[in-house]
Amino acid sequence: MNRDIRRTLDQGPMTPFQWLAVAICVMLVMLDGFDVLVMAFTASSISAEWQLNGAALGFLFSAGLVGMALGSLFLAPLADRWGRQTVILLCLVIVTAGMGLSALSRSSTELGLLRAFTGVGIGGMLASVGVITSEFASDKWRSTAIGLQATGYPIGATIGGTIAAVLLEQHGWRSVFVFGSLATALMIPMVLWRLPESLDFLMTRQPAGALPKVNGLLRRMQQPALDQLPARAAAAKASGGSISALFGPGLRSSTLWLWAGFFLLMFSFYFALSWTPKLLVSAGLSARQGVTGGVLLNLGGIVGGSVFGLLAARVALRPLTASALCLTALAVAAFGLFTHDLGLAFAAAGAIGAFIFASMAGLYAFAPVIYPAAVRTTGLGWAIGIGRLGAVLGPMVAGLLLDSGWPAPHLYYVYALPLLAAAASAMALGRQVGAGPRPRLAASAH
Repeated sequence: MNRDIRRTLDQGPMTPFQWLAVAICVMLVMLDGFDVLVMAFTASSISAEWQLNGAALGFLFSAGLVGMALGSLFLAPLADRWGRQTVILLCLVIVTAGMGLSALSRSSTELGLLRAFTGVGIGGMLASVGVITSEFASDKWRSTAIGLQATGYPIGATIGGTIAAVLLEQHGWRSVFVFGSLATALMIPMVLWRLPESLDFLMTRQPAGALPKVNGLLRRMQQPALDQLPARAAAAKASGGSISALFGPGLRSSTLWLWAGFFLLMFSFYFALSWTPKLLVSAGLSARQGVTGGVLLNLGGIVGGSVFGLLAARVALRPLTASALCLTALAVAAFGLFTHDLGLAFAAAGAIGAFIFASMAGLYAFAPVIYPAAVRTTGLGWAIGIGRLGAVLGPMVAGLLLDSGWPAPHLYYVYALPLLAAAASAMALGRQVGAGPRPRLAASAH
């Protein structure tokens, strides 16, 4: 009989197998949180060893983000051709090697190049992770699952920051990179063992051996097996991994608004994440207190991502995301105002984390609604990649402004403004997306 598989999964309950896939995706995003913050946590030690100025330190912050942008733009789209799991495994190998070699770097130039190499792996992996989370979640729990995935970033940064503080004191900054390499390597067997390939990819692209793989996934999700796969659409074959497909009929405006939202949010997001520990030290706090400020920012992110996940099942995505962005702007400005008051600065850091990670979860949740399966990873990858360009500029511009004599608190006032513009983009994006259903996957089942 004909059976609409996508509708069945979208409207049915989540099985333990599906929640396990989401959980592994959360763990993979934790690597991103640690990788980005590894420079923030080690910045003071590296700067002291190599006598780096603000511009040189800004270069190190941005080098990894340049790599992430390249990975999102050019490596992530391969997942629409090769498969999400395949690209994730490739990226994990890249990150493992990049982190390990970073511990052996002998100059800031070497470290910068290795940070860029590592970033390629992180950037290429994140879009596939986001797509798998979305595709294995039901309609009811999709935004919640994406919100939970977003908490992986601050969880990774928080755990990593706590471990980094100990490693820095006892073994120096290089040991932090060694730890990151080992933690990434441990995820490779986990992905091979339990992270499934995307059902939408298998049904749409139909690689060799797709039918038994599809039936294996359906069995784990407590669904009946298929006799055969649906006819493979020529459009799906032609558009897989194609950038031009993102600007096809009905997608152009949504793509541009999504890109604008990611760019503006990440411009301020990565400034706050990268520079806050260093600026707290410059304001007179100890290196450990500076790391604590960064950790609190990420602890707030755990709360914000979790609360967003709960609210997303009850509140429309558009106003929820726009509100989170506006509240982030207020929290960023408040941090600049309270920089010299330890208690208030830490409270503001927690608020920044809560609202900024909720905002990020919101933008991630829009992408799966916009794009069909054949270009879903490409669409999210390019949105993240464009955002990473903003992430590259954010820390770099901050370093140049500091070198030119700008007081650190004033930077936070300036970086609050792009967040308000991102809120406007989210509202416009909400109007473009609407509430239309995702494309269906029909097949013959017995």
